Amino acid sequence: MIPKIDSEIGISSYTTNFIGCGGVIRKQKEDFHVSELIKDKSSSKICSESGFAVYKLQKHGIDTTHALDEIFKKHGIRLKSLGLKDASAITEQFVFTTYKTNKHFEVSGQKYNLTKVGFTDKLLSKKDMIGNHFRIKIDGASNELGKFSEFDKILNFYGYQRFGSRRAVTHLIGRAIIQKNFTAAVHLLLSFTSEYDSDENTKLRQLMSDTSKYSEAIEIIPKGMDLEKIALKQMIEHNDPVKTLRALPLSIRRFFIQAYQSYIFNRTLSNSLDAGEELFSPQSNDVCYNKDGELGKFENDPLQRLSIPFVGYSYYKKTRFHNYIEKILHDEAITHKDFFSSDMQEISSEGGFRNSSIKCDDCSIDNNIVSFSLSRGSFATIVLREIIKPENPLTSGF
Repeated sequence: MIPKIDSEIGISSYTTNFIGCGGVIRKQKEDFHVSELIKDKSSSKICSESGFAVYKLQKHGIDTTHALDEIFKKHGIRLKSLGLKDASAITEQFVFTTYKTNKHFEVSGQKYNLTKVGFTDKLLSKKDMIGNHFRIKIDGASNELGKFSEFDKILNFYGYQRFGSRRAVTHLIGRAIIQKNFTAAVHLLLSFTSEYDSDENTKLRQLMSDTSKYSEAIEIIPKGMDLEKIALKQMIEHNDPVKTLRALPLSIRRFFIQAYQSYIFNRTLSNSLDAGEELFSPQSNDVCYNKDGELGKFENDPLQRLSIPFVGYSYYKKTRFHNYIEKILHDEAITHKDFFSSDMQEISSEGGFRNSSIKCDDCSIDNNIVSFSLSRGSFATIVLREIIKPENPLTSGF
């Protein structure tokens, strides 16, 4: 039985035969560790005495964006990250200056620590990051846990975090933007409620569903709802949904579109699996990534990995997944060309490709601790979903 929230984000199946061990993750913050991995070649270059300063950011109880904002406001150090880590784990990641310097700072806070690594002559980029290593305790797991052996049979679905977890709304906002229904996009941002959200948040969002009460809502909105506060302020002052959306950070606007693309990708994987498509081994005429992460046609190379289109305005139609994607786009009442926005060209997305399955490395299970490494863009929660088979992912810590 697939949980309701799975179907809401486009996932209709499990891909392993494992019965599931049950249990809960994230019962305590110490139960979920994430460490960012970069290429050995990139790491070896972090040694010079000046250049771009590189740090390790260790944190818990705060996401990457808010941690870096706080460091800048309190210490005047503007830093950039290779990836985003959420608040519900103990995480370690590389961050760096985008300007050259010969100075280093170290910062210690209640929720984060910043420690120096060194300097590099060349600015780090996402290409330097190869993935993340996870060490996760499953509290209350049954003895079945030790029998799990299907790490190579997990499809590369986008996980709950991509869609907002307890409030799975990011893809719905993205859909509204792609459909040019900008009023609906603002309304969803402010007032969409979920059965998984807290009573307090639900009550506030019900207040924000009434445009005549925006001024009342902005006076009581909590600190964590910074996007909603921006939107309320803009709607009160201008009552213009396009101007309101444009007031949000560009990375957030793009994220809404990416979340919608992720939903379409999840549905593509689900529908292809349900139809009996081979999704773990590439076939003739498939598009594949090679061992170096380069995209190309199938060449009967055992190291190649099947990739599936990630829909955008330059969507590549000549794959065996075209019919599934076209049906989804028809159901969604859009075309791939809609991902080019004449109203907001800065959020237009050409699309691309994504591996169909997850590649797990360094996998181990020791008592109730599961460890593994994933390449950049794959979700640990999707691996854990196959191991735990939770009846309700959100009450199980997902």
